[in-house]
Amino acid sequence: MSLILENLSFSINDVPIIQDINLTVGSGEIVSLLGPSGCGKTTCLRIAAGLANVQCGQVVISGEIMGSPVVHMPPERRRIGMVLQDYALFPHLSVRDNVAFGLQGQSQKKQNDIIMPLLERVGLEEYKDQYPHTLSGGQQQRIALARALAPNPQVMLMDEPFSGLDVALRDKIRDQTLGILKDMGVPTLLVTHDPEEAMRLSDKIAIMEKGRIIQFGRPRDIYFNPASSQVVQFFGHMNQLTGIVQQGTVTTPLGDINAGKYPDGQQVDIFARAQAIRVYCSRDTAEDYIKATVVRTSIIGATTLLTLSIEGVEDHYLALYPTRDYINAGSEVYIELEPTEVFVFAK
Repeated sequence: MSLILENLSFSINDVPIIQDINLTVGSGEIVSLLGPSGCGKTTCLRIAAGLANVQCGQVVISGEIMGSPVVHMPPERRRIGMVLQDYALFPHLSVRDNVAFGLQGQSQKKQNDIIMPLLERVGLEEYKDQYPHTLSGGQQQRIALARALAPNPQVMLMDEPFSGLDVALRDKIRDQTLGILKDMGVPTLLVTHDPEEAMRLSDKIAIMEKGRIIQFGRPRDIYFNPASSQVVQFFGHMNQLTGIVQQGTVTTPLGDINAGKYPDGQQVDIFARAQAIRVYCSRDTAEDYIKATVVRTSIIGATTLLTLSIEGVEDHYLALYPTRDYINAGSEVYIELEPTEVFVFAK
């Protein structure tokens, strides 16, 4: 089982929506399309599903061409499962009948042989006779997943399936969904605008901007080796600086930064993640320290986001610090940079 999007381009009224999309989702893989609203993510999904015609390129599912400028296999014959943002459940059908929707034409016994193990797998077997409006958002999401999986699809397509859930429930449902998809080995293409979600769920990520894939790879590779300034800004709180390369380094208020791959005189943008700034309460524990003052603290869970000022520098800088070791606003601290979390790009 696999999904291949090959050389896809699509325009509306001569305005390009996606351009030169090349993407492969292998058996058991989860690949995320990550990008801001309007970048073309959902258009890719619609073309893969057969909800929009292929203008240029082709869609191949498990070795068979499903869409091209001269071939259009209708959605119901592509053996795809879809989970949408609003779940699109039928309010007049019970949970069992919603899941059975894609199994029409099969006997009641065969339907039950498929439906009941799926409902058990998503933890909803006791709700089979209830209706969607009586269930929580998380339960509705799991119904939609079970319905999509019931016809044994060759490919799963998911469009922002967790965005309607509250934060506490979202993590639990995402983990359950990941486990089910991995167990069943269905190639899955997931659309999301949430970088954390993409990193957490995906085997690979395709980052999109203005209709193009600007980087494709494993989450770790993208995180530590971003291909551009656009990519690096997707992940985490960011400090942005500018400077000019001199003798392989750039001098900044946060210290000298290695820029050896650029020639002297090159203007560069520097991106330092908040976690790149190591914060110490004592100068004895910092090696090449810079003195700073905590302007503001914002607890964001296990870590606290610090806003720092440096004497004589107009800009403020962001750093992360363990919440258990809370620092008060107004405290003097000592900072240094972790170079693996700092990225330099030519202007």
